[in-house]
Amino acid sequence: MSRLVRYGTGMCRSIKTLRRPETAATTGEIEAAARQFIRKVSGFRTPSQRNEAAFEGAIDDVAETARRLLESLGVEVEEGPDRWTPGSGRQREHSHPHPLTTTA
Repeated sequence: MSRLVRYGTGMCRSIKTLRRPETAATTGEIEAAARQFIRKVSGFRTPSQRNEAAFEGAIDDVAETARRLLESLGVEVEEGPDRWTPGSGRQREHSHPHPLTTTA
C-alpha cells in the first residue's frame, strides 16, 4: 500500500512563477502550477492510491480555473509542455536551502 509523503517542516513556502509574462501560457505550465498549488495546500507531494483520484481531480479543477483566469486577463493559452526548467532563470534565489533539493 502506498503511503502519503509529507513535506518536512523545513519546506520552502514560496510558490514559483511558472509562466513567462512575455509569452503565451501553455497548458503544461498551467497544469504544473495547479499541481504545485495542490501539493502546497494538501501538504503532500504525492497522494496515496486511495486519494489519487481526489488529488488529480483537484489539480484538474485548479488548472481549469487558472486557464479561465488567464484567458479573461487576455493571456493567450496554447497547447504545449511546461517550459520551466531548473536553472532557467525563472526561479528566485532564497536565503535558505530547499530540503527536497538533491545535489549531484
